[in-house]
Amino acid sequence: MKFKCLVLDHDDTVVDSTRTIHYPSFVEYLKEYKPHLADAYSLEDYFRYNFHPGVLALFEDMVGLTPEEMKEEEQYWANFVKNHIPKAFDGMKEIITRFQREGGIVAVDSHSFTEYIERDYKANDLPTPDVIFGWDLDKEKRKPSPWTLEELMRRYGLRPDEILMVDDLKPGYDMARSAGVPFAAATWAYDVPEIAAFMREHCDYYLTSVDDLNKLLFDE
Repeated sequence: MKFKCLVLDHDDTVVDSTRTIHYPSFVEYLKEYKPHLADAYSLEDYFRYNFHPGVLALFEDMVGLTPEEMKEEEQYWANFVKNHIPKAFDGMKEIITRFQREGGIVAVDSHSFTEYIERDYKANDLPTPDVIFGWDLDKEKRKPSPWTLEELMRRYGLRPDEILMVDDLKPGYDMARSAGVPFAAATWAYDVPEIAAFMREHCDYYLTSVDDLNKLLFDE
């Protein structure tokens, strides 16, 4: 295989979750706690601002949540996620299964909690990842910090070029660049022109379908 380790983002890379879960939760939270902002952000806006400057900046700087309100929003979101399970994109099961079967390491790096990532993999009958780095990490270790990629290199004795990071958002891109790891843009969950333009210009690989990822990994 071209890579020994596949690092997958979770939301909108493996599962179709922002459109069906995270954005609806965000809107419901605003309606209840910030009603003057309830109609301020469209789904496309949410994708765009998650891409850059990122979800924390969206909540803290743009929406203006205080640290106390951030904890409330996080709990609101967690309660919402408990009752909503996203569907995996067609083809992801086969890719993960084959990559592990051929000796590859599959890691997940996500801003979702580990317990929900594990739940989603199980509910979608996906193979268990070898390692998961979720929102449970200390803040300074989460994306866009390169800590998780550096930890994978230390743990498994990998070079940066032996790892492929697959993500739909800029924090993942920034993390990969900081660690010198090749980056593949996952663009099958949504189509936002500004995001597409950035990804096409800057990323090592621009993937428009799960099948594109399959072809990249297995030279098909």
